[in-house]
Amino acid sequence: MAKTPQKQAADATPESGDSKPLRNVDRMGGFAKGLSVIEAFRQGRGASTIAEIARYSGLDRASARRCLLTLVECGYAKQDGSYFELTPRILRLGNSFMSMSLPRLIRPYLDQLADEVRESCSAAILDRTDVVYILRAVHHGVMGAGLHPGSRLPAFCTGLGRVLLASYPAERALRILKESNRTALTKYTITDIDKLMAELEKIQKNGYAIIDREIEIGSRSIAVPIYNINGEAVAACTVGVHSSTATMKQLRDNYLPHLYNFQAQLAEILP
Repeated sequence: MAKTPQKQAADATPESGDSKPLRNVDRMGGFAKGLSVIEAFRQGRGASTIAEIARYSGLDRASARRCLLTLVECGYAKQDGSYFELTPRILRLGNSFMSMSLPRLIRPYLDQLADEVRESCSAAILDRTDVVYILRAVHHGVMGAGLHPGSRLPAFCTGLGRVLLASYPAERALRILKESNRTALTKYTITDIDKLMAELEKIQKNGYAIIDREIEIGSRSIAVPIYNINGEAVAACTVGVHSSTATMKQLRDNYLPHLYNFQAQLAEILP
């Protein structure tokens, strides 16, 4: 059954504790219809007909037609016979969002993740041989109480670094590992190049990295890459726990599903 514009507008409302349903007097049905038409182009392949846009958006043909012709008049779409497609001008609508910094975009999702798992969570980017922390959501003192945005750790022995290195071609990852100062931080730290490359190959296959007491005695962590809408690994996220509170299996069973959900949410919004 096709959704009504009112239903579509309700579905498009962000899920937030601060969100409240709009009163009918405050709702602009025409605006909601226009947004649904713009979003409908995601489901098509290139140019689409009025009938296709109506089907994708859940609108009737007359409403879809009026929205499309209005978009054409405003320069956000173009028409070629019975086919319509968006123009580059549509990118203006996303400029404000796209200009938001990576930490600001990730922050609400990282806070939500930390609330769900009740453990400290961090996000970082790769800078040559180091990971640079860009966000922290702290729930305990394990995993480096002194870490903060801007802090650096070696990439070769952190889950954050390994999942990002694993996203690179093997030759590039190997070059970075060889350039790294692979000093053991604990007796468990892997420093051998061949063993590290084997770890990266396993991470690439599994989609996540687990670190067991390689950074600090008494700490374990699990990490996944953060992808953008183009499928590129632009950052990474980790959950850190004390080794006495979670086994390696419990890390995978209890925290990995939350990390995958976090990953999927960001893959839909990050530029």
